[in-house]
Amino acid sequence: MDTAASRPAAWTARTLPGWVLAGAALLAGSGQVQAFDLKDVATQAKQLAAKPYAPRPSTLPDELKALSYDQVRDIRFKPERALWRQDKLPFELMFFHLGKLQNQPVLINEITAKGEVRHLAFNRDDFDYGQNKLSPQTWGDVGYAGFRVHYPMNTAKYKDEVVVFLGASYFRAIGANQHHGLSARGLAIDTVGGQSEEFPRFSEFWIEKPKAKSKSIVVYALMESPRATGAYRFEVKPGIDTITDVQSQLYLRGPVATFGAVPLTSMFLSGENQPRRGDFRPEVHDSDGLMVATGEGEWLWRPLINPKQTLTTSFAMKSLRGFGLMQRDRSFASYEDAEARYDRRPSAWVTPQGDWGPGRVELVQLNTPDETHDNVVAYWVPAKLPTAGQPLKLSYQMRWQSEQQQRPPTAWVTQSRVGQGLVALAANEHQYLVEFTGPALDKLPADAALKAIVSSDANGEIVERNLYRNGGNRTWRMTLKVKQVKDTQPVELRAFLQHGNVTVSETWTNVIPPQ
Repeated sequence: MDTAASRPAAWTARTLPGWVLAGAALLAGSGQVQAFDLKDVATQAKQLAAKPYAPRPSTLPDELKALSYDQVRDIRFKPERALWRQDKLPFELMFFHLGKLQNQPVLINEITAKGEVRHLAFNRDDFDYGQNKLSPQTWGDVGYAGFRVHYPMNTAKYKDEVVVFLGASYFRAIGANQHHGLSARGLAIDTVGGQSEEFPRFSEFWIEKPKAKSKSIVVYALMESPRATGAYRFEVKPGIDTITDVQSQLYLRGPVATFGAVPLTSMFLSGENQPRRGDFRPEVHDSDGLMVATGEGEWLWRPLINPKQTLTTSFAMKSLRGFGLMQRDRSFASYEDAEARYDRRPSAWVTPQGDWGPGRVELVQLNTPDETHDNVVAYWVPAKLPTAGQPLKLSYQMRWQSEQQQRPPTAWVTQSRVGQGLVALAANEHQYLVEFTGPALDKLPADAALKAIVSSDANGEIVERNLYRNGGNRTWRMTLKVKQVKDTQPVELRAFLQHGNVTVSETWTNVIPPQ
C-alpha cells in the first residue's frame, strides 16, 4: 500500500510550478483532482519554446565528475529499493546514478494513484557504492541520470529490465528473450547538414503509478534543446513484441538544417556484406538493414555497411507507412558471440499513426573502428516544418521485435553477400549474391519464369546478372556484377523480383560507397 509512512524519506513532494498546479487543480464543485496528461507537458514545452534557451545548471559534485567509467559501473542500485516493490505491483522503477559521462540530472516525478504529482528525490540509501570512497551524505538532492522499468516478461518469478531512459533523449526497450541493442531518441537535429549535431534531452519525467493488474506503464517526458522543445507520452506494453505507443508535440525555436523525427540509432561493424579480417565472429552488428514501407506500396531494403567516411542516403516519398532498423539474421552461427548475443538484439519497427504527409527517410552511416560506437542513425524528415511556436504533432507505434518481426507481404532479402568467387574481379568491379524468400516465392515452382529487375545510376554499369533457385536452402539467389565507373563516387543499385508483370519481392536497394 502506498502510504506516506511506507515511502523512503527522500521521496517528498517538491514545490510545483504554476503550470503543474493548474493541471492538477480541483475540478469546480467536484472535489476531484484533474488527471495529469500530455497537455500539461505540452503547455510547458510551448512556453519554453517562446523563450531563449537556458540550460539547466549542473550541480554535480566534483567527486562524481572525477569518477572513471569503471568507478561509475561500481555504483549499483539496490533492487530491494525499487519503487513500488513494497506495493507488489507488476512494474518497478530503478534509477541510474550520476557520474562521469552522465553529468546532467533529470527530474523524475511520480503520478500517484490519486493523480497527485510528487517529485522523487535522490536517496543515497538506494545505491551500493562498491569500492568507491564518496561522501553522498553531503550532496543533497543531486537528482538521477535516468531510470529503467522492470516487469516479469519472461517468468513470473523475475522482473526483467524492459525499457531504459538514459542520456539526452535516448531510450531503448526489449521484448521477451531479447538482449538490449539499438536505441531510439526523441529527436535528432542537424545530424547532417549543420555545423554540429544538436542533442535534445529529456529534462523531466512524470511516470504514472501502475495498478495491481496493469499490463502497460505510461511515461511523460519534457524535451529541451537550444532550438527545440517537445512533450512526449510513452505507453510501454511488454510482451513478445514490446510495444511503445508514442504521442509527441514538438516546437521549434528557430531554423534547423536537419529535423530528424523518430530517430533510431544502431551499430554495424561487420557483416556478410562486409566481413572483418581477423575477427573470429562472422558478423558484428545490432542491425543489418533499413526497411521502409512507402505510402505508394513499395517495400525497400537497404543493407547496412561500415563506410570509410560518413555516408548519407535518403528515400523520398509522398507518405510513409513505416520504417525500421532491423536485425533480420537471428542465427547464432552468424555471430558466434556467446556474450553479446547479437542474434537476440531487437529490430525496431515504427508505424505512423495518421498521415505524416510527404518527406523522406534518411539513413546516416559513419565509420566505426569497433562495436562500442553507434554508427548508424535513421529518421523521418518531414517535407514541411512548422514555424516557430507552432506545434508539430506526431503519433506513432514502435515495436521491439525478434523472430516474429515486420516483413513485406510478398518476399524479402535474407542475405546480401559480397566478394569474388573463382574468377577474379576486374578493377572497380563488385559482385553480390542476394537471396530472397517469402510466401510469394514459396508457391512458385523451381522452374518458374522469375526474373530480376536490376537498375543502377549513371556511375554503375551492370556487367552480369543471374537468378536461380538455390537448392541448398530453397531461396532464390540473384548474382550481380557491377562496375563502379568512377571509384570516387558512390553507386546506387536497385533490384526486385518479378513473375510475369507482377512484383513479388521487396526492392533491394544497395549503395556502393566511394572507394
